[in-house]
Amino acid sequence: METLKNFNLTEYNFILSKSLEIIFGIVFLFIGLWIIKKFIKGLNRLMNKRNIDPSLIPFLKSLLSIVLQVSLVISVLSMIGVEMTSFIAILGAAGLAVGLALKDTLQNFAAGVMILFFKPYRVGDWIEFEGLSGSVKEIQIFNTILTTIENKRVIIPNGVLQSNSITNFSAEDKRRIEWIFSISYGDNYDVAKNLLLQWIKEDSRILEDEEPRIVLSELADSSVNIRVRVWVKKANFKPVKFDFNEKVYKEFPQNGLSIPFPQMDVNINK
Repeated sequence: METLKNFNLTEYNFILSKSLEIIFGIVFLFIGLWIIKKFIKGLNRLMNKRNIDPSLIPFLKSLLSIVLQVSLVISVLSMIGVEMTSFIAILGAAGLAVGLALKDTLQNFAAGVMILFFKPYRVGDWIEFEGLSGSVKEIQIFNTILTTIENKRVIIPNGVLQSNSITNFSAEDKRRIEWIFSISYGDNYDVAKNLLLQWIKEDSRILEDEEPRIVLSELADSSVNIRVRVWVKKANFKPVKFDFNEKVYKEFPQNGLSIPFPQMDVNINK
């Protein structure tokens, strides 16, 4: 009877001890998660203050947060008495299995590192990929997030972007605008050319160090086509392009120039 009593007491002390360890571990886990959250927020403010590349900030935050959380969980398991040697062996085997199952995810992670290292695009750049275009909002560990002109969010895996061709419209400081304006046969080409030259010289957004090009590019079926090329700062690309479209549409007719449209003559033989 005395032996049973001592056994029950030992068992009770063991359960009590383990219960306290588990409770302390859970408390430590929640406190640790709270500290990690505050630390990541503080790090984010510090990186913004130090003008760190905006492309790196979301990636570094996500990566550091995952590393700290995994380290915290391992520490908590060690505190509550889990044998870490066996646990790490199991974790390694599980990691290998998960790695094989998530090889595409790991490829996206590696691609994210390559994108941040070689910088084919940065946060804020306007890019186009397989018909999708938008401004780069974030470069995350596994994905790149674009915001389209309609304010839609597009999420593209980094591996797809890194292994395919993309067009970066923001990489260079200046861009070339090209128009093809049409006038009718019989209209005065010199009048059209002089008008276009005048508007180009009057527009301060068009760069003066790049010679504008105005040529008669094609004698088409129902129009005389004039090709115009100018250079502007990348921020002025769309405003200048749209303004000239409107100016040509409004002022060509006022100067005796007609804008043709495709026509077909049908002759009926009786």
